[in-house]
Amino acid sequence: MNQNPGILGKKIGMTQLFDDKGEVQRVTVIQASCLVLGKRTLEKDGYSAVVLGIGERKEKHTTKPVAGQYKNGTYKEAATTAKKIIRELRMSAAEVAKLEVGKKMPLEQIFQIGQFVDAQAKTLGRGFSGVIRRHHFAGFVQTHGTHEYFRHGGSIGTNMTPGRTLPGVKMPGQHGNKQRTALNLTVVKIIAEDDLVLVAGAVPGAANGTVILRGAVKKKDAGRPGEKITGAPSKKKKA
Repeated sequence: MNQNPGILGKKIGMTQLFDDKGEVQRVTVIQASCLVLGKRTLEKDGYSAVVLGIGERKEKHTTKPVAGQYKNGTYKEAATTAKKIIRELRMSAAEVAKLEVGKKMPLEQIFQIGQFVDAQAKTLGRGFSGVIRRHHFAGFVQTHGTHEYFRHGGSIGTNMTPGRTLPGVKMPGQHGNKQRTALNLTVVKIIAEDDLVLVAGAVPGAANGTVILRGAVKKKDAGRPGEKITGAPSKKKKA
């Protein structure tokens, strides 16, 4: 489980920047104006985590039990209105202790430029799709009298033995709308005054989608502030 420090944000879209060499760099802009609503501690809950909220929930869409959590319940210490999206991120007890309830996540303390991060979000939903779009099938032949069969999946069965369709056969079905994580992306720029984090490359999901951004789990050194950032080990050429 990834327990590196991270934030809850919203994907704004993609743009491009020019680096020091004058080369174009494609980046994804993530707005990370999330608020610390509460904490989970080892003494009380048996694990350490931070509860983050983002976006304002309309009053007409807020039920009385939910509104009560912000007035006299779980999130009363945050002294804020009801949030549209709430997520709980597991972190170490030391990292949770650094955060203040009711305050925004300090981006400059969580990330630094050049750090490797993982971005988790739901992919763009494409509905019910055929095998060409969903599994990149090449399609059927269009010659020798073939009629209206190009986009079909072809034969899915077996012979008399075992006499059934085996599980796992690629067929039409729901495409997209799955939780996915883009690993080892690089933080290119941090605009703390606007709560923006610019990450190199693409992040799963559509614009205005919810994104969880946290230190990379498959890097030995995730590049925390004050630490040396190391990338993948270099391959030495044999003499």
